[in-house]
Amino acid sequence: MAQGQTDTTQQVSTAGGEKQTLSLVWKRFRRNKLAVVGLFIVSVVVLLAVFAPWISPHDPTEPYEGKVMVSPGTDGFILGTDTIGRDLLSRIIYGSRVSLQVGVIAVGIGVVVGVALGLVAGYYGGIWDTLIMRLVDIFLGFPVILLAIAIMAVLGPSLYNVMIALGAVGWTTYARLVRGDSLSIREQEFVEAGRAIGLRDNQLLVRYFLPNLLAPIIVVATFGMASAILAEASLSFLGLGIQPPTPSWGSILADGRSFIRRAPHICIFPGLAIMFTILGFNFLGDGLRDALDPKQDR
Repeated sequence: MAQGQTDTTQQVSTAGGEKQTLSLVWKRFRRNKLAVVGLFIVSVVVLLAVFAPWISPHDPTEPYEGKVMVSPGTDGFILGTDTIGRDLLSRIIYGSRVSLQVGVIAVGIGVVVGVALGLVAGYYGGIWDTLIMRLVDIFLGFPVILLAIAIMAVLGPSLYNVMIALGAVGWTTYARLVRGDSLSIREQEFVEAGRAIGLRDNQLLVRYFLPNLLAPIIVVATFGMASAILAEASLSFLGLGIQPPTPSWGSILADGRSFIRRAPHICIFPGLAIMFTILGFNFLGDGLRDALDPKQDR
């Protein structure tokens, strides 16, 4: 009976400590006004992407006869139309779905591959550390966008290939981060205590390493979302990303570049969408970095 009461008390204490930690993180986060702005921008983009079918005033792939390159606010088209008469606002709203989808999947691939390899390199060291870090050096020897273009040239342009290409070039950041922090964590006393009570390697990694690595991974993944969205827009602008008629911010820019003097709105609005979305994720990442830093308590 006493043992059961003790376990219950420990669970309540742990839950209370987690609530206090979350409250402290949120308090730090709110102090950063730009971080709050970033959270608002990201939330708006996510809502637009989720509710695009209900928010969009027109079909993003349907051209309207006689409405080619209509100016913003004319004939019911809030942001005007593109080079073949499609509603620009609807295409930008649906383009947010593509950008977020590519960002989430590409970052997810990078996190899974990078964290796994970083843990192996940092925990086991030796030959594994040497091999993995040399592989990271090889990938870092090429500019990210050029390496992504090379992969897309091999795989061919499509939505799924863009995700694979960006994930394949983005894992190195997480591998280096996790490897460096793992080298420090494996020397801590609680890890030695875990070994002493007979915990296996996989148990040590899940119980002690991953919880201590979660905060920096979240911060880097937030910045990675901004990088992935920009890279996807760049690939689509070059014709190596999302293919028509699927709307993408980069492809909308590519369509309008030849008519920038006659219809500048075709380039201005998707460009603003890219700019504000990337700023939002960068502001959010800065805020999370400061809020999750234990040194902020001092």
